[in-house]
Amino acid sequence: MAVSARRSPRVAIIGLLCLRPGHRPRLLYRLRVHRGRRGEPKGVTPSDLTGLLRAAHHQLPGKITVVWDNLPAHHAALTRTFVEHHADWLDVAWLPAYAPELNPVESLWAYLKTGTLANLAAHGLDHLIHVIRTAIKRLQYRPDLLAGFLTGTGLQLEPPQLVTSRVQRQ
Repeated sequence: MAVSARRSPRVAIIGLLCLRPGHRPRLLYRLRVHRGRRGEPKGVTPSDLTGLLRAAHHQLPGKITVVWDNLPAHHAALTRTFVEHHADWLDVAWLPAYAPELNPVESLWAYLKTGTLANLAAHGLDHLIHVIRTAIKRLQYRPDLLAGFLTGTGLQLEPPQLVTSRVQRQ
């Protein structure tokens, strides 16, 4: 008996949880939808990543420092070239090889998967996409929750303050 394997549709999400001192945290994201077609990328591509970085640059004034894990798209030649060509406004810092607890976006995805998306019986791919976009839009209006994801990493996210010392002359 022959069994045919059907390509299953899937949704991949890439996101930036942004922090600017003195402002509320922001969430920027992009969805990659794979409908099971031959040759269609199943996950996030370097062009998805560079598109998200361009959008972040347009929405966030000033220099941007991204803290990356080891997603293959982060190491791709297209991504490296993009970072090199935009070094005037873009810096990259790397997380250790496997440290999801240091990545606030991983906590955000876990929150969605165990909350809104837990036990979801989607009626199809379009319904799933609608539910994901709605859930993320609600998160974008919860700066306290976004700040919690950032705080949960334990990383120092504020820029270091310049400390000056005065030496008293005797």
